[in-house]
Amino acid sequence: MKAPPLTLPLRAYRYGLYLGEPALAGLLAWRSRRGKEEPGRLPERRGLPGRARPVGSLAWMHGASIGEALSLIGLVEGMIARGFSVLVTTGTRSAAELVGRRLPAGAVHQYMPLDAPRWVERFLDHWQPDLALIAESEIWPNTVVALHAREIPLLLVNARMSERSFRGWERAPRTAQTLLARIAVCLAQTKDDAERFARLGAPRVSVAGNLKFDAAVPPADRQQIAYLGGMIGERPVWVAASTHPGEDEMVAQAHAALKPRLPGLLTIVVPRHPRRGEDVAACAVAAGLRPARRAAGGRPHPSIDLYVADTIGELGLFYRLSPLVYLGGSLVPHGGQNPIEPVRLDTAVMHGPHTHNFTQVYRALDGAGGALPVADGAELTASVGDLLSDPRRIRTMAEAGQRALRPFEGAVERTLAVLDPFIAQMKLTALHAS
Repeated sequence: MKAPPLTLPLRAYRYGLYLGEPALAGLLAWRSRRGKEEPGRLPERRGLPGRARPVGSLAWMHGASIGEALSLIGLVEGMIARGFSVLVTTGTRSAAELVGRRLPAGAVHQYMPLDAPRWVERFLDHWQPDLALIAESEIWPNTVVALHAREIPLLLVNARMSERSFRGWERAPRTAQTLLARIAVCLAQTKDDAERFARLGAPRVSVAGNLKFDAAVPPADRQQIAYLGGMIGERPVWVAASTHPGEDEMVAQAHAALKPRLPGLLTIVVPRHPRRGEDVAACAVAAGLRPARRAAGGRPHPSIDLYVADTIGELGLFYRLSPLVYLGGSLVPHGGQNPIEPVRLDTAVMHGPHTHNFTQVYRALDGAGGALPVADGAELTASVGDLLSDPRRIRTMAEAGQRALRPFEGAVERTLAVLDPFIAQMKLTALHAS
């Protein structure tokens, strides 16, 4: 597998991280003190294994954070069915906690090592994957180079590249082509993504669709559904999910404005980062509301206005408890959050104007009437009031959302169909070697 020699920027990056290992170790220690790394698993971030390698063929899959990692579950199950063990790596603590609970038998989790050459080599020396699948846009140069040097096929799956990222790579075309030439296959989410990767020099690009359309709905504890559902009773309720700073104030102000119109209104806020629970509760107090925090043992009693669900892995629970959800990261310029899960759970969706991380799905949902865009806090307030006063419209939106998603399904099957030739070649090579 020939590829262009490393460009000067790539060589500088590579040797810079050789020399920068002490600084990276210090960064990990600082992140650990701030709760962003698991202290007991810090060695994994330096490429030191936390467990033994499974016997037999091993596929390595990487998803940086929660959404990327969960989108890989269907591929994990498919590879296990094909006789592989699967190593799943993530880069965030929240992803590790959630994905670790969702992996099937035959799969193990580790943290992704930082992209220091020696740490990557240690990781690969131990795990010796037969192929590597990296989700979305995680292109770490030293990891890409090391996999190629070992002739381990690397596939970008669920690959996406925003126009902004494309413009950035365009400023260094030789570096982009040098890296992308070392990728065996690039399976893009959309035609636009595929065109951007191809223009930058990826040699084998095709459109497989978005794995997130095939992802299973998030689980929920049935006892908690019954318990909290009984506590909420007939109260009008909506969820503000995956909110970011700046949005919590809008949500609290919306509740305060709607409280006279909708007696007993309950607003459930699930912050994107649970550690922000205290800040969300403070926004509620500032708006004259009475909050309760789930992480502190609070419950949505009748006297509670705003319930802060500052825990990890319970979005499925709160989607099931509410007919209406506002998806955060969209009234602030973050790029939006994934609407597929709430739609699959028969929930009507609202969102702000900043949805560039999920352009395709929001365009489909909006066009079908399965989601409602709002421009600002005032429109959010008005839309929540109108929808909660019209349950039939909420049901119509939820049904339209379900229909809008169906044409996009099948990405897992298409991706596995591309993987099968690699698997066949591996088995043939092993047969000849024996």
